[in-house]
Amino acid sequence: MNKEELLKKFGKNVKIERIKKDYTQEQLAEKMGVFGNYIGHIERGKANMSLGKILELAKHLDTDISNLLNFKD
Repeated sequence: MNKEELLKKFGKNVKIERIKKDYTQEQLAEKMGVFGNYIGHIERGKANMSLGKILELAKHLDTDISNLLNFKD
């Protein structure tokens, strides 16, 4: 798996968890204190988050970080 594939899989996991919580991208971005389009970039695999931000994202989505970092097919 290369970096691009990893970011896309991570983004897909973020989108799944966000939809489970019935958040829009803008609502999640507001909770995190980031620009609205940032969540879209993450979900499309165009943004590379730090581990600290991933942990923060998991907390805002009320999910275990392992759900976001699960890259199995």
